[in-house]
Amino acid sequence: MDLLTRAGRAARQARGGPASHAHDPARVVFLALFGLVAAGWALVAIDGGQFLTMESVVGIQQRSAALGIVAIGQTLAILAGSLDLSVAYLISLASLVAAEIMAGQDGNIGPAIAAVLVISALVGLFNGLVITRLQVHAFIATLGAALIIKGVVDHLYDGPAGKVPESFQLLGYSRVGPIPVSAMLWAGVAVVAWFLLSRTRLGHRIYAVGGDEEVARLSGIRTPRVIVITHVLCSVCAGIAGLLLAARLGAGAPTVGTDGGYDLESIAAVVLGGTALAGGRGGVAGTVGGVLLLAVLDTIFNQLEINSFVKDVVRGAVIVVAVAVYARRGTRRTA
Repeated sequence: MDLLTRAGRAARQARGGPASHAHDPARVVFLALFGLVAAGWALVAIDGGQFLTMESVVGIQQRSAALGIVAIGQTLAILAGSLDLSVAYLISLASLVAAEIMAGQDGNIGPAIAAVLVISALVGLFNGLVITRLQVHAFIATLGAALIIKGVVDHLYDGPAGKVPESFQLLGYSRVGPIPVSAMLWAGVAVVAWFLLSRTRLGHRIYAVGGDEEVARLSGIRTPRVIVITHVLCSVCAGIAGLLLAARLGAGAPTVGTDGGYDLESIAAVVLGGTALAGGRGGVAGTVGGVLLLAVLDTIFNQLEINSFVKDVVRGAVIVVAVAVYARRGTRRTA
């Protein structure tokens, strides 16, 4: 009887959307973000500096754009009960493919973007099929894909390659008033993902599969298809981030994804935003807050000239505390 009840709940969720508490963690992380901004303003002022300057605000937006795009894709995979550890190497590969195809020519921008998106989608398709058809855990499947991509990149490239035309580099550095174009791109990706999750049948099915894959299957949802689609979308987001980083660098770089730690950083931002690693709970708004929180934290550290060891310790502590708070709130709701 309990199984039938759970199956009915999954079916209703698939038709009607994510659970109402999915948006609760977003409020928590944005309250924490506002508190962090206030604390940062006070600490920097005591140190004799200015925190909320135009330069720092623009820097926060630019710093968070690439990570934010990757984290949005990671949110979709995690909501479905999966994850993707191949995104960092895929970002590097995407930057190299884009820069080499562009070769400094404006006329090659379109084919380069198309090639990157196709390759990214194929990587996501590979990840999804390995997970669903071969029944390999997402951690192992995507780690294997990451190592395959790493081997290809290491074999073909010894350093930066290709050239991005100046017109495309505007994506990385130009802005409209105080808003960088890269931040607009991130906002566009976030809005599309939010619409997908909250206003489409696929989005509701993602929540249902992540909540309980077995009862989602019993309620008539094709769970393998949903998981494959989320991995394709996650990889496409990584490809877009690779294009953005290629625009910033002016060339492709074989370590741009791994140097930025976009695999673990994106997962950290998603978890910090209140999305459960088990899937089924969370959303894009929380992830946006988590990415901004990490970016603001980095800006505070940079202005206070805190060493990297303390940065990592504090960031790790913030993530652990946030997860603990969400877990306690979830336990109280269940009780």
